[in-house]
Amino acid sequence: MFYKSGGEFKDHNGYTIEGVWYPRVTKILEVKSKPGLDVFFKELDSYASVEEVKNKSALEGSMVHAAVQGLLTGENADVPKEIAPAVDTFQRFNETRGIVFHKEYVERQIRSERYRYAGTVDALATIDGKFGVLDIKTSTGFFPEYNLQTAAYVLALQEFALQRELALPHAVETRWILRINQHRICSLCGAMLREKGGRKKIRERRKGTGCALEDMHQWREIVGDVELKEFPYTHDDIKAFMAAKILWDWENSFWLKRIGYVK
Repeated sequence: MFYKSGGEFKDHNGYTIEGVWYPRVTKILEVKSKPGLDVFFKELDSYASVEEVKNKSALEGSMVHAAVQGLLTGENADVPKEIAPAVDTFQRFNETRGIVFHKEYVERQIRSERYRYAGTVDALATIDGKFGVLDIKTSTGFFPEYNLQTAAYVLALQEFALQRELALPHAVETRWILRINQHRICSLCGAMLREKGGRKKIRERRKGTGCALEDMHQWREIVGDVELKEFPYTHDDIKAFMAAKILWDWENSFWLKRIGYVK
């Protein structure tokens, strides 16, 4: 990507915290190939369409984050009707699962002074008596970059200086991905319709088993689906994240040198 200045590069790629600039975890991970995104880009007719869907999807994702975080921190959370099925399903799910968010660590900016990167954790949570990083995703599945993102957060939170600054009640023991989604099911063929970012995506239950024509589908009411998955082992994911950071540093070496991040 072209940047007009070092300041623009810094604004686009990182945070300045207490006078020190750090690249963001999510920008670092853009260096990793994402085959699913390639398919997504090919399905749309223009770059403008891609940006429109991405922006709308990000807004919907932010609404889900805000609603769930509000519910789990005891704040009054307005739930927009567009995401109500997903949030209602989450509420029922959590009645038995018992996820506890620590309010002071929701949307908390963190940084690694040792490895020089920063990010924002969705939450630090307690589940089944364990304390760890929880990241909320509004996707249809779990993707490898989620593991790298949360591993980067765990690595930063292992640093004593950050633990002391945040006054953590316990050492971070693990990490979870909380996936929250919503969809419709066709009562005839069982296909799934997902509407996100103004885009409709139909997935057949099994290839070749869908309705012969798209307008034949009989879609039921929107329903939510929620899944919580723990990823307790971080060693390999931390190594992979650090490899991604080395590659990102190399790819952006011109600007990193120009802003004084590297010599």
